[in-house]
Amino acid sequence: MQEPQASWRESLGAFLHPRVVVMLFLGFSAGIPILLIFSSLSLWLREAGVERAAITFFSWAALGYSFKFVWAPLVDQLPVPWLSRLLGRRRSCLLVAQFAIIAAIGAMASIDPALGAESQTAMALAAVALGFSSATQDIVIDAYRIEAADTRLQSMMSASYIAGYRVAMVVAGAGALVLASGFGTELGNYQYSAWSNTYWIMAAVMLVGVATTLTINEPALSEQRSYSYSALEYGRFVVLFALALAGFILCFYLTSEPSGALKKALSEGVGNRALASFLVETLRLVIAASVSFVVARVLLKTGLVKQSMVDETYVAPVRDFFDRYGVKAALFLLLLVGSYRISDIVLGVISNVFYLDMGFSKEQIATAVKTFGVVMAIAGGFLGGLLAMRQGVMRILFLGALLSAATNLLFMILADKGADLLWLYIVVAADNLSAGLAGAAFVAFLSSLTSISFTAMQYAIFSSLMTLLPKILGGYSGSIVDSIGYDWFFIFTTLIGLPVLLLIVMARRWIGIEALPQTVTAKVE
Repeated sequence: MQEPQASWRESLGAFLHPRVVVMLFLGFSAGIPILLIFSSLSLWLREAGVERAAITFFSWAALGYSFKFVWAPLVDQLPVPWLSRLLGRRRSCLLVAQFAIIAAIGAMASIDPALGAESQTAMALAAVALGFSSATQDIVIDAYRIEAADTRLQSMMSASYIAGYRVAMVVAGAGALVLASGFGTELGNYQYSAWSNTYWIMAAVMLVGVATTLTINEPALSEQRSYSYSALEYGRFVVLFALALAGFILCFYLTSEPSGALKKALSEGVGNRALASFLVETLRLVIAASVSFVVARVLLKTGLVKQSMVDETYVAPVRDFFDRYGVKAALFLLLLVGSYRISDIVLGVISNVFYLDMGFSKEQIATAVKTFGVVMAIAGGFLGGLLAMRQGVMRILFLGALLSAATNLLFMILADKGADLLWLYIVVAADNLSAGLAGAAFVAFLSSLTSISFTAMQYAIFSSLMTLLPKILGGYSGSIVDSIGYDWFFIFTTLIGLPVLLLIVMARRWIGIEALPQTVTAKVE
């Protein structure tokens, strides 16, 4: 089937489309929290004399991003008291998430981790709260984007979102470090007030997202949906979810020490520390998830929540996807979703180590990757969005996968050239342009697979699945390089990207872009 295409005039005009511009600011709001949880906070803790590895709670901060599909259905189904009537389904959830982010950042700013174990635990819990509220904001923004415009505009909205996100990461990363340094703190001369002021400023920066939420209009599709149950029934459902989540967290916490001993014993047995760690952590997650499931089932037996609410919230979104495409095509599409990013993510894990091994300084790498690379990725995203509107999503999806795999071969040239700055910038430019182009088309493709009836749940599953396999395989990048060397590793990352091309061709032949569910273009007020 022929994909719907736009003229060059229409494609270029999309840069100024109100929905595209809005996504720039929402992307900025989404990009602020993540580095405040990880890299910036790591430096704060280091200056305060705290080893991050000593605080086990910090590992939980990432769980919000990895398991957001677990509570994404609540975003689709549950109203926010009073606010949902006033602002609408998406805007009310978005505003709550943004104020939760501000509160969590403010809590972190109010805690001095140098005061001892209790303060460090409080900081860790605040970071976990920031991770979960930030992941919730991501869920709502994805749902808003999909409902706000039709499939053809999704690639440009995605590019705009990514641009705002990357700018925010610079602000929360390099910007936060500049602020903290300007306020007088440094390694060996720790000043709590400097980091506190910095985090309060970052909390204030989040008001950009709040202002955007209050300014935009609720998507027309969201306004058409109604809530099916009473406030009391929704409240009981939240209690059930909270208790099941508490069971998961408690089990995950209690298995921390036994898992450490098991990892050590297993790594000695199999002779592979990374494999042992992966197996033990997977088992730990399975056990915790099983406990959570048992808690939920027991509570259901008590009649706390109607079974129909659980079915509509968790079962219906999955059933809908398989009903629309059939089991065979649905599994095939999930395979494509799970493998599309495999080539660039697996290489990306080891890229900075490779640059160091080639003899580049940390300053050279930072300038090339963190500054020039970000600009190239943003440019690639907008180029991908423009071409997807003009040529169709599936064609650019194919082009992005091809370039992501092929540009990995340029790393072989850099390996031969050594510490050649010109070739470093050529490789970084090609790598980030192709990643940006592929990313914009891929998000548009994922959006087209999502049913409007279950926007948050289905997209959250897709976004979690798309990095699962690549990240697992990427965890072995260092071991692979040690075994076969850089040149063969780059060839390997190129080859594992080639089957994706076949999957895209088959996907286009099986379902066609016109068979994908289209959202309805929302009115632009």
